[in-house]
Amino acid sequence: MYGNGQAPIFILKDGTQRTRGRTAQSNNIAAAKAVADAVRSTLGPKGMDKMLVDSMGDVVITNDGATILKEMDIDHPAAKMIIEVAKTQEQHCYDGTTSAVVLSGELLKRSEDLIEQNVHPTVICEGFRLAAEKAVELLDAHGISTENQDSVLMEVAKTALTGKSAGAVKSFMADICVRAVNAVGIIESDERIVDLSDIKVEKRQGGSIKDSTLIDGILLDKERVHAGMPRSISDAKIALINSAVEVKKTEVDAKIQITDPNQLALFLEEEENYVRGLVEKIQSSGATVLVCQKGIDELAQHYMSKAGIFAIRRAKKSDMEALSKATNGNIVTNIDDLSSDDLGHAAKVEERKIGESDMTFITGCPEAKSVSVLLRGGTEHVVDEIRRAFDDAVGVVSVAWEDGAVLTGGGSVLAALSRDLRTYAETVGGREQMAIEAFASALEIIPRTLAENAGLDPVTTLIELRKAHADGQSHAGINVYEGGVVDMKDANVVEPMRVVEQAIQSATETAIMILRIDDVISSKGVPMDGGMGDMGGMGDFQM
Repeated sequence: MYGNGQAPIFILKDGTQRTRGRTAQSNNIAAAKAVADAVRSTLGPKGMDKMLVDSMGDVVITNDGATILKEMDIDHPAAKMIIEVAKTQEQHCYDGTTSAVVLSGELLKRSEDLIEQNVHPTVICEGFRLAAEKAVELLDAHGISTENQDSVLMEVAKTALTGKSAGAVKSFMADICVRAVNAVGIIESDERIVDLSDIKVEKRQGGSIKDSTLIDGILLDKERVHAGMPRSISDAKIALINSAVEVKKTEVDAKIQITDPNQLALFLEEEENYVRGLVEKIQSSGATVLVCQKGIDELAQHYMSKAGIFAIRRAKKSDMEALSKATNGNIVTNIDDLSSDDLGHAAKVEERKIGESDMTFITGCPEAKSVSVLLRGGTEHVVDEIRRAFDDAVGVVSVAWEDGAVLTGGGSVLAALSRDLRTYAETVGGREQMAIEAFASALEIIPRTLAENAGLDPVTTLIELRKAHADGQSHAGINVYEGGVVDMKDANVVEPMRVVEQAIQSATETAIMILRIDDVISSKGVPMDGGMGDMGGMGDFQM
């Protein structure tokens, strides 16, 4: 800022960087496009993987958009906003992260062309907002009801797994996903709810992906506390205890003075009787399996093994809650209060060796509202990627189960929306029309990228796709395997409606937010040389 032809007055601290106007917009758009380009090649069944190495040297190999962006160490503020899109998408829909980010980048790219034609950013934002509202409104017409059919849910899971490393066994993995969601899904007052925390996932290195299993109960990464205990118990009655099976320590510092050896013997005997009493209480309730959240005394372990009780200690709180749901048992805090009504039931409790370590399988739970999935793979990186693919697949199945509606994939819905929006733009008029048309063109980036990643000619493929939609084939999408255009409904390529809806909304909102920025002020603390920092704000003026 300059005052009356005098020396300039600095209102910002030394070292603060400021970019404004067209330059700030261009920088922000360039950063957002760079992030979108980074994940673009991972989209679709023929997408490639990324290898990410962090500062510690740990390697992650994945084509999951959310994971890639999470692991990338990004500094630019506009690029960070694009990452937020992926996070939101992941939280709400579990899939479609790459699509949302690529769409954000394309919207910004199209808006840059409009800015160069002197269309004001506010006009573009308004046009995008209208287009997004209309697109979400039009989506309902494309919805296909799942009608609680497992076959449709299977196809949803297969579509989510296609293109990931688990794609080779997608039918096998899809089956596990659907069974798991059906087991934990509940209907309350006509509302369908799936709590994914009820699906417990354990991963183990060793074996192949095909060794992965769904357990109608709980899998604990624990072994029995004593070798003398039975390895397997049928028709198990399970006590879930939240207190330690050992002699209680006093709350305050206490001192016991023993003056006679007999007193010591009596003291030890009393401790032993107390522990024995605890075990007898557990035994008298009819429990054959004990899962304890706290510790179990060695003496208690001995008595339990003599009584033939299978015991596990230091179970996690989340595991205890899952067991309670699966076996219909109650978690008891005071052993004195334990009765046969509190016990959970399972057909079998057994310890098995999986890979390097022992694990406890609690299976055959009646009406189990909590299940476990054991994922296997040859190497650590494979297992990690299988886990990410499974999380996506089980997430989209749960979303489709809750919503009861799906859309066809392969870019078919976005191509149809693009066509409908061009018609809608003509009815709006004004400068917003240009923005709505730009939005319609941006939606085609998804089918275009699918074609590019599959090694097809994107221009020819897009023309074919547009022609098919013009001829009334509303489910036409890109066949990435053989090229050309096919009916996606017949090809069984489906995805939940929520995924597409959320991707359009979050991509639009982020693009609008970035477009409205015309000034970037970044404070970078620059250390002052020569200890001049205390000179009463002298650095704010140029002498």
